[in-house]
Amino acid sequence: MHFEIERKFLVRDGRFKALSVQSYRIRQGYIAHDGGNTVRVRIRDRQGFLTVKGPSRDGISRYEWEREIPLADAEELLLLCHGGTIDKTRHLVPAGGGKYFEVDEFYGDNAGLVMAEIELDAPDEPFEKPLWLGEEVTGDRRYYNSHLLKNPFKDWRNR
Repeated sequence: MHFEIERKFLVRDGRFKALSVQSYRIRQGYIAHDGGNTVRVRIRDRQGFLTVKGPSRDGISRYEWEREIPLADAEELLLLCHGGTIDKTRHLVPAGGGKYFEVDEFYGDNAGLVMAEIELDAPDEPFEKPLWLGEEVTGDRRYYNSHLLKNPFKDWRNR
C-alpha cells in the first residue's frame, strides 16, 4: 500500500517559473468522490491515468493507487466525471534532495489560483521553503482539486 505524504502551499508570485525544469498541461475529473475517497481520471499531455485515493488520516497523508491507462480510455472516462474537469499547467521545480515542488496554475473557474505541493517521506521531513512559496494550505479542503470542481476559486477567492 502506497501512502502519499504531501504539503500544499499557495504561491506568492511567478518567480518559480524561471526555476521550472518541466511543464505540462493536465485535465482531470472525478468519477467518484465520497467520504474522502476519490477516483480520478487524468490526462497529462498525451498520457492517461486512473487514480484512487483514500481519505486523509492527518491532513498530510493518504492512500494512493495510480496506473497509466490508454489515452483513448482516459478521454472516454472523462465523460463520466461529475461536475466537469479541472484544467491546469503543472511546473516541476527542484526542491533539493531529489524532490520537486509541483506548482499548478489553474484555468477556467479556478483562474488566479496557483498552488505548490511537495511530496515528502515523512510528515515532519524538513525542506527549504523558497521565497515564492506562500501560506501553507495543507489539509484545507477548499484547495483539494475535487473540491474546486464543486466550489471554484472564483466563488470564494475574495472572502
